Amino acid sequence: MLLKKADDKSKRIALLEDLQKSTMLDFRQKKWLREELSRFRKGIKGEEESAYYLDQYFKDGQNHLVLHDLRFEFQGDVAQIDHLIINRLGHFYLVETKNYAGNVSINASGEFTAEYDEDRFGVPSPIEQSRRHERILRKLLERLEIANRLGTPLEFHHVVMFHPKAIITRPKASDFNTSSVIKADQFPSWHAKFVDETFGVGMALRGFANVRSLDAAKEWGEKLMRQHRPQNQLALPDFMQPSAKPVSTPAVAPTRVPPVQVAPVVEQAESGEQPGAKRLICLHCNSKIGYPEGKYCWNNAVRFKGGQYCREHQGLF
Repeated sequence: MLLKKADDKSKRIALLEDLQKSTMLDFRQKKWLREELSRFRKGIKGEEESAYYLDQYFKDGQNHLVLHDLRFEFQGDVAQIDHLIINRLGHFYLVETKNYAGNVSINASGEFTAEYDEDRFGVPSPIEQSRRHERILRKLLERLEIANRLGTPLEFHHVVMFHPKAIITRPKASDFNTSSVIKADQFPSWHAKFVDETFGVGMALRGFANVRSLDAAKEWGEKLMRQHRPQNQLALPDFMQPSAKPVSTPAVAPTRVPPVQVAPVVEQAESGEQPGAKRLICLHCNSKIGYPEGKYCWNNAVRFKGGQYCREHQGLF
């Protein structure tokens, strides 16, 4: 049963897209915006894909509740849980979504490494991240007086779901157990196997004594929903404050204009085009630039150290 959908994050996307059009940001700020927008979109896409598989699996069930995109603030700590599944036996599944479509490797120490286009870099362990969320969730459940009838502890299980196209390289199971690290489309088969292997006869009898009605379990979920604290979609880091004036507007003093010979370029321009239009390339990003941009750099050769740059990267000087 689906109890909570993911929050609408369209305001965050609109903010990041609009800020990219600003002329008041420097190169570092623009770079952060591009990376943040890319990361945010990938995160949303990954959560949507994982939610699809979970919803399809549990939508007609009467034993589980599914809550997407929960954020709790408790005693100064924050837990951001991508997907939370609660069953009638008092078991909580914390599902962490990672939208890595490239290669992911896990070593015997439980360290995660991602690989994109021959670039390898370490990433925080999503398993440890989920366990940190569990510690906060446990405290919150205790305060909300959510507990089993017999006083037995609530059960918590952690699942990490990667993109269905991700390639996962694992260590030996005896070195580090990665059975809960799966691809998103594998959740149904993983859950069936997990239930068969985890719930023995003894646990089944204890669980039967704690079993609740779906409505009672729903009350738990609704209590947690009331504790949900969405993140401020308009919040930005301090360094993203815009400058007082457009960064792209340089203050050019007449005394700094040195004579620059551009005749060799003019003589090789093609007929019908502005002089030098096809011969100009930004020395920073190797993109073609127009004649006005090149002429500006030529007329300010001291500032640009004799080089020529596109309008964006002129702001680096």
